[in-house]
Amino acid sequence: MKKSYQTTIYACFIGYVVQAIVNNFVPLLFLTFQKSYGIPLSSITMLVTINFGIQLIVDLLSAGFVDKIGYRTAVVIAHVCAVCGLVSLTVMPDLFSNPFTGLLVAVIIYAIGGGLIEVLISPIMEACPTDNKEQAMSLLHSFYCWGHVGVVLISTIFFGLFGISNWKILALIWAVIPFINGIIFTKAPIAPLIEEGETGFSIKELFGKKVFWILMLMMTCAGASEQAVSQWASAFAEKGLGVSKTIGDLAGPMAFAVLMGISRAYYGKYGNKIDLDRFMAGSGILCVASYLCISLIPIPVIGLLGCAVCGLSVGIMWPGTFSKAAASLKSGGTAMFALLALAGDLGCSGGPTLAGMVSGQFGDNLRIGILSAIIFPVLLLVSLAVSRKTGAGEK
Repeated sequence: MKKSYQTTIYACFIGYVVQAIVNNFVPLLFLTFQKSYGIPLSSITMLVTINFGIQLIVDLLSAGFVDKIGYRTAVVIAHVCAVCGLVSLTVMPDLFSNPFTGLLVAVIIYAIGGGLIEVLISPIMEACPTDNKEQAMSLLHSFYCWGHVGVVLISTIFFGLFGISNWKILALIWAVIPFINGIIFTKAPIAPLIEEGETGFSIKELFGKKVFWILMLMMTCAGASEQAVSQWASAFAEKGLGVSKTIGDLAGPMAFAVLMGISRAYYGKYGNKIDLDRFMAGSGILCVASYLCISLIPIPVIGLLGCAVCGLSVGIMWPGTFSKAAASLKSGGTAMFALLALAGDLGCSGGPTLAGMVSGQFGDNLRIGILSAIIFPVLLLVSLAVSRKTGAGEK
């Protein structure tokens, strides 16, 4: 039975690569959109806000409709939206008198797919009959990191070889991945998340459980701890070291993503020998240390090293919290995974926003902004300690 689900597991891995494509491809084209379509950069950067805003809405709504239409239908729809959104990027701007409207339509379409993927892939993976759920979940989430790295590297190489003016061709190439994976999901076996004869918790039932709120706080802090540094890493590299944007992207976000992926892959391989709570606690302490390193040591190279180490430290936080939730709330069902994804996305938005706002109050001082965001890994450590006392994660 486990062998028959191998296709499903691989499709889940590719699903997170698709998520990385829809989140990280368009930001590489911001300046190109500005020059090609004459759109102000302030408007173009709104595309990121719209992308994550739509994903938040999908996270919230999916708790009510995914179980009704079924996981297979929902995950295929997610991939169709990703394909249509990426293809629309190449045609929509030319169909509207205002190209920005076309870009906005394309982003909304693929953001729906991205939001659904985030809600669906983890529970589909959790339901697969694997030997060690925590290891499988960590390995799964490492593929988002490898997808992020791949999008930046392959796109940079493509633009170098063929010119950034041919970005539409690359968008169509990226669309092939969700197209093929969507076909795979039409045939791959999908196990039920809840045992036959049982029903998952309703949202109201989840809200009545103390451990659920602890896990929601952990998820929010996991997203915030990750993105407060990740979103500012490129700017930090450029300002601190005075390097070009290309080098800044490679030294900042790329190093962060690679080390985050290594952390998740390591636990994915050796997790059966490691206590999850201890690994998360150690990672949380390392995260606090990396924040202090970035914000307090006035040596640019050390600060950049701190950014990379932060990627290593936050790797287990998101998948680890999912695993703890699945173990402690076995009947959590779709609603639990959807709400946890919502909490994580709120953290992903709130972490960099706090860092940016505080930086602005101190003359765009990114070090002080990142120091203020240290509250998130600290809160995660406190939540982890409380969750152990309440029995979260017990088998």
